[in-house]
Amino acid sequence: MKIIECVPNFSEGKNEKTFEEIRTAIAETPNVKLLNLEPDADYNRVVVTMVGNEEGILNGAINACKAAANNIDMRYHKGEHPRIGAIDVVPFVPVSNVTMEDCVKISEQFAEIISKELNVPVYLYEYSARKPERKSLSNIRQGEYEGLQEKLKDPEWMPDFGEPIFNPKLGAIVTGARFFLIAYNVNIKSNDIKFAKEISEVLRESGYPKRDQNGNIIKIDGKTVRVPGRLKEVKAMGVFLEKYNITQVSMNLTNYNVTPIHLAFEEVKKEANRLGVEVYGSEIVGLVPLQAILNAGKFYTNYKENNETKLVEAAIENLGLNSLNKFIPEEKIIEYMIK
Repeated sequence: MKIIECVPNFSEGKNEKTFEEIRTAIAETPNVKLLNLEPDADYNRVVVTMVGNEEGILNGAINACKAAANNIDMRYHKGEHPRIGAIDVVPFVPVSNVTMEDCVKISEQFAEIISKELNVPVYLYEYSARKPERKSLSNIRQGEYEGLQEKLKDPEWMPDFGEPIFNPKLGAIVTGARFFLIAYNVNIKSNDIKFAKEISEVLRESGYPKRDQNGNIIKIDGKTVRVPGRLKEVKAMGVFLEKYNITQVSMNLTNYNVTPIHLAFEEVKKEANRLGVEVYGSEIVGLVPLQAILNAGKFYTNYKENNETKLVEAAIENLGLNSLNKFIPEEKIIEYMIK
């Protein structure tokens, strides 16, 4: 059986009517299954996870995006998370019996169809990128929705699909094929964002701009000199969560084989301790592969435990995954959801 995951991120974290229409659009599509719909009011964003075969996942993604487009207007959107449009990013991920190349083709089909149906510019990223500077999602998002109208005037930012015409209601869409990404946030017991920001800069792969003795950013030949971060395949930023009056080191682990969850957590703890603040557990947004959780369980049991259930329990306890919301393995681990 071919299984492809699609994880659209929509710029709406509060409107239940929008969520219900997305659920219905997926439910009415053959050969695709909704696994998770996880809104966040502070980020004002919802992460949707679905799986299906090649035809099912393509149609499911198109139908979910059309439902979201009917309900979201970027002219009124405010939120903590970076975004370039109402349908911010639509990644396709190989799970079983499919290749990355298969997912690249699906992302291109999706981009061609959705750009025409919604009259929206679409960019390809990660393995689908046609230019090196478009591999990174953060590069494409630079300037966000607010800067998109000017960005589209630049020939360097001609969309891969669709016209370079600003759609004020929907903005733009980014799509592509990628490895399984884990959206992972570590909670900091402080409402001062400076600690989470500093930890993010020190740890994320892209690091931070180098400064001189006067605090000015150092540039060579017009390019900013950067101090690389400690963790590979990690993107991170500091975020304030008003609901809990805490901050988070919000991370995307783009390859959990390179930087596993437990390493990211332990490194945040180390930096928090250096800065004199406390870590208060963590959370996984959306779904997570079983192997990533088992790897954490093995780490926290000193690689002496082999029982799957006990390894999962050890990971949940030591990562503090129940700190903000209860982590239910049957609802968060992708292999358990597909059964």
